[in-house]
Amino acid sequence: MKIIPVILSGGDGTRLWPLSRKQYPKQYLSLGEKQNIYSLLQATIQRLIGLENLDEPIIICNHKQRFLVKEQLRQIGLEKPIILLEPEGRGTAPAIGAAAIYVKNSGKGDQNLLLVLSADHMIKNIEEFHRTIKTSVNLAMERNLAIFGITPTEPNTGYGYIKKSLLISNNSNSIDAYRIEKFIEKPDLKSATSMLKNDAYLWNSGIFMFRVDVLLQELTNHAAEIIYFVEKAVNKATMNLNFVHLEPSNFTLSPHDSIDYALLEKTDKVVVLPLDAGWNDIGSWSELKKIGEKDENGNVITGDVYSLETINSFIYSESRMIATIGVENLIIVDTPDAILIADESKSQQVKEIVEKLKKNNRKEQFYHRKVFRPWGWYDTIETGEHFQVKKLHVDPGARLSLQLHYKRAEHWVVIKGIATVTNGEEIITLTEGQSTYIPISVKHSLENLESKPLEIIEVQSGSYLGEDDIIRFEDMYGRK
Repeated sequence: MKIIPVILSGGDGTRLWPLSRKQYPKQYLSLGEKQNIYSLLQATIQRLIGLENLDEPIIICNHKQRFLVKEQLRQIGLEKPIILLEPEGRGTAPAIGAAAIYVKNSGKGDQNLLLVLSADHMIKNIEEFHRTIKTSVNLAMERNLAIFGITPTEPNTGYGYIKKSLLISNNSNSIDAYRIEKFIEKPDLKSATSMLKNDAYLWNSGIFMFRVDVLLQELTNHAAEIIYFVEKAVNKATMNLNFVHLEPSNFTLSPHDSIDYALLEKTDKVVVLPLDAGWNDIGSWSELKKIGEKDENGNVITGDVYSLETINSFIYSESRMIATIGVENLIIVDTPDAILIADESKSQQVKEIVEKLKKNNRKEQFYHRKVFRPWGWYDTIETGEHFQVKKLHVDPGARLSLQLHYKRAEHWVVIKGIATVTNGEEIITLTEGQSTYIPISVKHSLENLESKPLEIIEVQSGSYLGEDDIIRFEDMYGRK
């Protein structure tokens, strides 16, 4: 019997804008304590170290984030991970169903266990988390569908609740487990306050343990349409660079539903295990402030910040110095292309700002100024009429596609490392301080054959500077 972690990594994380963006959501950020060197996704995997019978994880994410996910996994030693790519998000039920069908088809055995985790949670007490997992293993092997329920610490209106009922296991060496009386939607403050006083209520964490065959049978019984289309999408999936591309036409026909609505609220096999391990899903800036390291005035400060008479505020500087005088209860978040300033009591409304950005087609809802690519990243330093300046960082061994542009020319200047450049029919080597000019409609490519990163300044000039003015001829990453 193996435990196969299934990590759901497809969320948008809009409540932590501007740090979290649609194409770089919170699970790929390093959040929480200042010394935290891992992203939330990486930490989700790292905290499983030490569990017995642990198999390689399966990551499920949006296809547009595939290279970002692969790079973050490479950084923690997972060179050939299993990454299932959703053509579009259809909720947790199709995603988890796809992972179960993939495991069944792969020959791993349908009596193995899926430990379903969200990529954007924090858990402080790893020992207690492992103890709860070990208890859930026994319950899942007995054909139960196990949910981890969080012991509430406040009347939170942002979580769904579970009311536990009959105690089904009580062992001094393990965690108690209970049948479930009912699921409760996100409550109002009065209801949440009342439930906090009753130890029968738990938060629904979104952490689950299922046996593969039991999960698939129950989904077939209660969500047959989801299983029908998802199974077709998995069976017709294609492989490219170790990515599993779920077949789009069938996957997108699956009903959009959560595993809670599609299955767990309908089946009689579900049980809940209370988890008291310092869990937090970091769903807002005020939640992040709550778990941060505070100074003598109750402030959580990150970056280049100078404050006077500043109280109970969260200040995060990524790109410049911030100075505050005589303010309190503020959320201030600085990124190179956007700044958020909010009263802490209104911080949940940041998603309304993101909706306004979406309606106005602002790129700040999607991207940071720094955009990650399979070969590294680029940072747009300056943009003006008919020109644009970028800094390109090319990883060792990486290569930009052989391409051309119909509407812009480019001038490359090497500022770090050694570049191997294809410029028309010529292949040249450039070292620091050297440059080359690429006219409009000339095929070109850039490669880093060295063991150290390559950085160049790219100056674009032309009538149109959009990223869609790219005609690719060769690409080692399989992009069109």
